[in-house]
Amino acid sequence: MKLAFSRQARDDFVRLRAFIAEHDPAAAARIARGMLRGIERLLRHPRLGKRVAIGPDVPAPEEIRDWLVLDYVIRYLISGDRILVLRMWHGKEQRR
Repeated sequence: MKLAFSRQARDDFVRLRAFIAEHDPAAAARIARGMLRGIERLLRHPRLGKRVAIGPDVPAPEEIRDWLVLDYVIRYLISGDRILVLRMWHGKEQRR
C-alpha cells in the first residue's frame, strides 16, 4: 500500500498544528507525531475506522472511511493499492 495526502488534508494538518502551537509548541509537535503514526497504521490495516455513509444506512459508493487518531478524525479513501487521506479535523470541530 502507498500513502498520499490531498492538498486539503495537508492544509488541515498545518492548520491543526498551528492552532495547538499557539498555546503549546511542544504539544503541537507531540500531537502531530501521534497523528502521523496513527495514519501510518493504515498501511498495515487499511480498513480501520468506520465506513462513511452518504445517507441513512447508505454506504458511499467508494471505500471512504473515518479513522479516529487521538482526538482527530482522519477521512481517507482506499483506491487500489493506495490510501489517500482526504481531510482531517478535531472531533469537537463543527463540521457542515
